[in-house]
Amino acid sequence: MNQTSKKQGISFKSGDIINGKWHHQRYVILKQLGQGAIGSVYLCDNNGKKVALKISDKGSSVTMEVNVLKTFQKVQGNRLGPSLLDVDDWVNPNGKPYAFYVMEYLRGTELSTFIRNSGQEWLGILMLQLLDDLTSLHKEGWVFGDLKTENLIVTYPPPRLRWIDVGGTTQIGRSIKEYTEFFDRGYWNMGSRKAEPSYDLFALAMIMIQSYHPNRFERGHTPKKTLLKKLQHTSQLKLYEPCLYKALTGEYTSSEQMKQDLSKLLMKRESTRANHTKSTTRATNQTRRPNPTPTNKSKETNNHPMLESFGIIVVVFLFYLFYLLLR
Repeated sequence: MNQTSKKQGISFKSGDIINGKWHHQRYVILKQLGQGAIGSVYLCDNNGKKVALKISDKGSSVTMEVNVLKTFQKVQGNRLGPSLLDVDDWVNPNGKPYAFYVMEYLRGTELSTFIRNSGQEWLGILMLQLLDDLTSLHKEGWVFGDLKTENLIVTYPPPRLRWIDVGGTTQIGRSIKEYTEFFDRGYWNMGSRKAEPSYDLFALAMIMIQSYHPNRFERGHTPKKTLLKKLQHTSQLKLYEPCLYKALTGEYTSSEQMKQDLSKLLMKRESTRANHTKSTTRATNQTRRPNPTPTNKSKETNNHPMLESFGIIVVVFLFYLFYLLLR
């Protein structure tokens, strides 16, 4: 539930048409993608191309979001949000004006679905990507604000976490203008709703927690105690617990700090896995009977193609982590 102004009263159905007043572009509604405090988002067809269109009667809010998307596009080497394609007005049959903008339609999979299908080890990797993007966003003077699972999508190949709604993005120093209770530190009595990097990092930690609690959970009479206890008793998050604890309690003042800590934890995990695999292979070799035939020696060196493949994956993963750390 978004704790802001009432949702928009405007509603379109499949087949309805939005004609831009100034640029004269024609958008055919296919279906609704979402609805929130600022406006409604629809999947549309524009001359055979699928696009996402957000429309609202709050012109100033639309202008703010458009400026955010333009800021994203200035961040060289990063694709923080969807590309901005068009900005225009639409006038309904009664003469009431509405502002809208059109974005790239990102095809992909919801974060929770991707993790479930691809494996839990991807959670940390995708969160590293998110931290990398948040670093760029914070340097531009913004926080995401309404950071939650529903505003994230995984595009591929290769797997890449992308943002699909920038409606809650707020300039650093101001009050958060749009939020969702479960991901809001104010709701858990663990901080203010001031727009600062630590606000986004709290929400990121909640995204990781929710991945193992898809139905979410109530805050109870002592919200902070409830949340920290839930973290402590979620066995799948043991690896990340030191990092998540700092994010929840506001010990991180920048996304770079959390990114470095998370990178170290993931590198430690991969190193432990590699050592375990080597130990298992060594133990297996020691139980085998020695082969007296010297001509088979060359074959013995290739008895573990799976180990070699795992080693390659580990090396690639470590290179990716070092790349993030050196950015």
